Amino acid sequence: MQKYHIVKTAADADYKLPKAYEKISKGYRVWSIVNRETGSVHQEFNLCELEPGGSIDTHLHTFEESIYILEGELICATGDGTYLMKEGDYGFIQVAAPHALRNESNKTVRWAESLAPQPRMGMDDVYPVTELPKVNPITVDARDPRTRAFGHISDANMDPTKQSQDLLALSASMRTALLVYSGITVKMMIDSELGAQLATMFMVQYVPGGMASPHDHPLEEAYLILEGEVDSKFDGIHYLLKPGDVAWSGVGCIHEFKNNTNGIVRWLETATPQPSRRYSYRFLRDWKYFEEKLNKKDGSNG
Repeated sequence: MQKYHIVKTAADADYKLPKAYEKISKGYRVWSIVNRETGSVHQEFNLCELEPGGSIDTHLHTFEESIYILEGELICATGDGTYLMKEGDYGFIQVAAPHALRNESNKTVRWAESLAPQPRMGMDDVYPVTELPKVNPITVDARDPRTRAFGHISDANMDPTKQSQDLLALSASMRTALLVYSGITVKMMIDSELGAQLATMFMVQYVPGGMASPHDHPLEEAYLILEGEVDSKFDGIHYLLKPGDVAWSGVGCIHEFKNNTNGIVRWLETATPQPSRRYSYRFLRDWKYFEEKLNKKDGSNG
């Protein structure tokens, strides 16, 4: 069977300085996991590091960039302002939006990033531009209109019992709403509300026994395991995914998940392109049910 998926463990990590950033960065390294070379068509999914005192000069590119801070502090300067991003913060950078990154702390900062669409084949899609003014950053605050392209997600944000309006940082809305089903909790982070047009980024959590039965999508998904362990299958191959592992399912890859532990499992997920309003899931069990109805001995079509 042809494989339409990727699974990499944390032990596979291979950080390198991308060629496009050789002249405009210091202390920057990337582990590129999902890209054209590994089978993706629509996106790149990378893990990035920036050393203390490291920086990436002001630049822009031809793709959207969604980032989520895993550890440390990252200062992100954009045309709208300069922001101090900490663990659990996320942000969105539009196509052709000038931005610069720096690490003024004494600890390496690590983040996950999704690029959509992929950088163009055989072309340098990173363009150095005039430096943005260097100013003191402000912290990410979802209620502050100056940080409208940034947000924060915490453990409490994934708890269905803590979603009343008085407990939320924002008034209750779709941006704060949880989707809860079959032992699964999903909270959107980056989507069209933050200005993204080509990809989404969201947090997924499974309680013990939570599961998603075999299914596929008309889009690509990438998964970074943050907490716990989850049994999974991609193209019929079993994997036990643990913290730091990254998986990717291409269009049409049949995959499934189940939390067989006594604790929660949580991962960061991206979907590229953005899911359609209908038919973004295709569950095998539903079509199997239909086949059984068609194949009844009495010939009834229901």
